[in-house]
Amino acid sequence: MIFNENEAVFERIRHDISSNDIVLYMKGTAVFPQCGFSAAVVQVLESLGLAFKDIDVLADPALRQGIKEFTNWPTLPQLYIKGEFIGGCDIVREMYANGELQAVLQKEGLLE
Repeated sequence: MIFNENEAVFERIRHDISSNDIVLYMKGTAVFPQCGFSAAVVQVLESLGLAFKDIDVLADPALRQGIKEFTNWPTLPQLYIKGEFIGGCDIVREMYANGELQAVLQKEGLLE
């Protein structure tokens, strides 16, 4: 079996999203976001009081490209809840504004 770089990156992504309830692939870190879109999603998650794993794609070019291929989604940040891809900044902000994000989190037992 040929194990290429993409397969290794995809395996890492699968591991990250299966072993953490909430994962945010972003530019920078939650403490120091490197783009406004990433900062906006961090702000939403923090406003809900949620703990989450932040993964800086700028630190790993293979991951930065690989996450886009994994989801077939061209932009960052990317939010996962309980292993499911939720979306990027605009989707997360819209879901938060209309209460849909909170409903998903409550259904998953992550928000009271």
